[in-house]
Amino acid sequence: MKNGRKILSNVIDTQISIHEKFGGVVPEIASRNHVEAISNVMKKSLEDAKVEINDIDAIACTYGPGLVGALLVGVSYAKALSYALDKPLIAVNHIKGHIAANYITHEKLEPPFLCMMMSGGNTQIVLVKDYNSFEILGKTKDDAIGEAFDKVARVIGLGYPGGPKIDRLARDGKPNIELPKTHFDNLNFSFSGIKTAVINLNHNKKDINKADLAASFEDTVSQILVSHIKEAIKLTGIHKVVLAGGVSANTYIRRKFDEMAQEEKLEIYYPEIKLCTDNGAMIASAGYYEFINGNISNLELNAIPNLTLS
Repeated sequence: MKNGRKILSNVIDTQISIHEKFGGVVPEIASRNHVEAISNVMKKSLEDAKVEINDIDAIACTYGPGLVGALLVGVSYAKALSYALDKPLIAVNHIKGHIAANYITHEKLEPPFLCMMMSGGNTQIVLVKDYNSFEILGKTKDDAIGEAFDKVARVIGLGYPGGPKIDRLARDGKPNIELPKTHFDNLNFSFSGIKTAVINLNHNKKDINKADLAASFEDTVSQILVSHIKEAIKLTGIHKVVLAGGVSANTYIRRKFDEMAQEEKLEIYYPEIKLCTDNGAMIASAGYYEFINGNISNLELNAIPNLTLS
């Protein structure tokens, strides 16, 4: 990564095919495969970037939130490199990485803006005040949106990963099934109710059209997200909206945000599809902004699986 915006290489060693047969990520298996892959990924990254390891100015790694075993592999490897090469160690919050993916796709994007963060582990509306200054305006009180997608997909027989499979199935359906929306007096979310409703409908109505059910789930979730971001715009007066996280790859959600942006005359941004899900480039981009801000970690850095955004 150069200057936080230009990708020199972005090698991804996916484990989807490994975890697919289990219907979701198995933490122990994920950790073991991280151990097996990380050195080869590092080597390939340097080759693709056409740089020598000593040309690197700093070593960035994510230390949370996430699965602790997988995080520890990356943190330990980064600490070893930092020590051996005498290079600064940069700790990156995984959520900041997802937000920073937009800086790569949109070279002129600058804070402040509102971010709808949507992933398997997090659903938040974040006020991005500056590259290293964040305020959470609302968050899920139970399931993250990506978790809800995966559970719904599993129940209706689509398997893992749920997000893209629901996206594809929903294109053949109609959003004609009414599903519940949980309302708060603030910008918080709840997706457990809609998830449970889909599960019950699928169980109790054996002849239900699965494509219609997927489309209705997707449409109801989109309504919830759009209505919340509209309230955040009213609250802050900021008319620049960014989507981030794996769920931001969903084509229907993108379309609904595009429609909202056109109606409300907003600026809307989202990452290139390949940068929506977890990748090293987004961590490197966020790491760059930590680095130039002087946020250097020491070798006591540890993984924090429940790390929050601050």
